[in-house]
Amino acid sequence: MVVLNRIYTRTGDDGDTALGNGARVAKHSLRVTAYGTVDECNATLGLARLHAEGEMDALLALIQNDLFDLGADLCRPEMAKDAEAPYPVLRMSDAQVDRLEAEIDRMNGDLDPLRSFVLPGGTALAAYLHLCRTVARRGERLVVELATMEEVNPAAVKYLNRLSDWFFVASRVANDGGRGDVLWVPGANR
Repeated sequence: MVVLNRIYTRTGDDGDTALGNGARVAKHSLRVTAYGTVDECNATLGLARLHAEGEMDALLALIQNDLFDLGADLCRPEMAKDAEAPYPVLRMSDAQVDRLEAEIDRMNGDLDPLRSFVLPGGTALAAYLHLCRTVARRGERLVVELATMEEVNPAAVKYLNRLSDWFFVASRVANDGGRGDVLWVPGANR
C-alpha cells in the first residue's frame, strides 16, 4: 500500500528524481520522459472519461489502471534484479496486451471497414480518444528508443503499441459506430 502523507519532498530541487529501484537520475532522462509521457496519456484519458458512459467508461478505467502499472514498470530498470527487491515488482504482462487485442477485435467487429483515413474529431469523446492515441504513440516512440539503450520489458512496448490502436478503434465506436467519423478528403483544399 502506498502512503503519501507528504506531497513535496524537496529531493528533486536540484533536477534529479528517484527511480523505483532508488537510483537517482536527471529529470530529463529518457526513462523519466517515457514514463512521464505515459502519465500524460493517463491524464488525457481522464479528460476523455468525462464524456464516456457505461461500458466504454469501464474499459477506459481499466486502461487508466494499466497505465499506472506501466509507469511503475518503466520507473524500475534492471529487470534481472527484480528478485532482489524487498517487495514484488510490478511488470506489464502479456495478459494485459491480450485483453486489449480482444477488446479491439470485439469493437472493430461492429464497425464498417474504413474507405478513407479518419481525421481526429466527431464527438467530444472521439476527439479526446484521438488525443489519447497520439500521446500513447509518443510514449511508444520514447519507450522504443529507451529499449535501444536500456532494458525494457517487452510487454510494455507491446502494450503501448496496442493501446494506440485501441484508442483509434474506440474513437470510431464513440463516433456512432463509425457513422460520425470525420473522413480525410485528399487534396480537398487545393
